[in-house]
Amino acid sequence: MKKCWCLIGLFLVMACKPNTQKEDISDHAEQHSKPKVLLTILGTVQDAGSPHIACKKECCVHLFENPDNARKIVSLGLVDNENQQTFLFEATPDITEQLKMLKKAASWPAKEIPNGIFLTHAHMGHYTGLMYLGKEATNAAETPVFVMPKMQRFLQNNGPWSQLVAEKNIALRSLQDATKSRLNPNCSIRPLTVPHRDEFSETVGYQIIGPTKKALFIPDIDKWEKWNKKIIDEIAKVDFAFIDATFYDGAEINNRDISQIPHPFVIESMAMFEKLPMSEKQKIYFIHFNHTNPLLNQESTEAKKVMTKGFRIARINDRFAL
Repeated sequence: MKKCWCLIGLFLVMACKPNTQKEDISDHAEQHSKPKVLLTILGTVQDAGSPHIACKKECCVHLFENPDNARKIVSLGLVDNENQQTFLFEATPDITEQLKMLKKAASWPAKEIPNGIFLTHAHMGHYTGLMYLGKEATNAAETPVFVMPKMQRFLQNNGPWSQLVAEKNIALRSLQDATKSRLNPNCSIRPLTVPHRDEFSETVGYQIIGPTKKALFIPDIDKWEKWNKKIIDEIAKVDFAFIDATFYDGAEINNRDISQIPHPFVIESMAMFEKLPMSEKQKIYFIHFNHTNPLLNQESTEAKKVMTKGFRIARINDRFAL
């Protein structure tokens, strides 16, 4: 009888254990082996990567000798298995490997170059991978690159990007704020302008629309309160939300003026979303981590706290059926 009570107690402990995302959640494709449309995470790190150039902190030192292949700069891939098309969100310095990952995610022998690339803004981690489409590398032929008006002018009028346009390695496709663009019968996107440090271009996030589900992708924003939309309302419109988590809190940046690189701290976002029902919290995937961010380590105290509260942490190769 004593043994029986022990087993019952063990069962109750396990049943009440909070979700820490420690288990494998890399496939959210609803058990479909070949979903019509698939969204895959190709990178989660902030623009300069991890390890970070010239970083002497503990977060980087061992990575220079022992690189972590999962630490790639933030990017998403969209795979339409039915129409046999692929799309890339962000052209990062890691584009060489990320295009291979995108091709591998397809259920058919996809082309090396995607059917389109969507850019959010002109900061180094989000567009500089375009250089690999030039004649020194793939010498691509009119790869569609979807951009907002200021971003389009920046690429047309500044080298070396203007050479990609002149040589017809890329073909710029215009987007308009909050205007839906259909890519094919299964997929549409809607850019959403957000406040950010717009030295060379505007900044957008994207609503990515599949046949049955939607995703929100906002890797960069200054602060949620500065946006003319309510982030909680935008999360309610989608099934998955991949949002800016550059810094966990202000304490991790002690050598720069944090006011010059504004982002919503993870602790601020969690406080804002604290009263959401669990079903809404579990839509939220933090992404775009600075090299100092403890959420890069799934075993960190901070990561466990985030997951215990019901939020998610984006991981490379996570997949989502849309």
